[in-house]
Amino acid sequence: MKAAFVAGALTLAAVMGLSGCAGMSQRDQNTAVGAGVGAVGGAILTGGSPIGTVGGAAVGGVIGNQVGRDRR
Repeated sequence: MKAAFVAGALTLAAVMGLSGCAGMSQRDQNTAVGAGVGAVGGAILTGGSPIGTVGGAAVGGVIGNQVGRDRR
């Protein structure tokens, strides 16, 4: 039950935070979305652990930042 609550709260926070993404570049938006998804995933996988949530957000943010990057 606790993990479901944490995941729901994080998802709500991510959705509310992303509503301010209108002036952001596509790469910035990808980073924010990746961090939000990573935070939720980390929270779910670790049972709501703060370290797992922050770690998931960090990994998700890096992956989101690299999505669509020019590969020259």
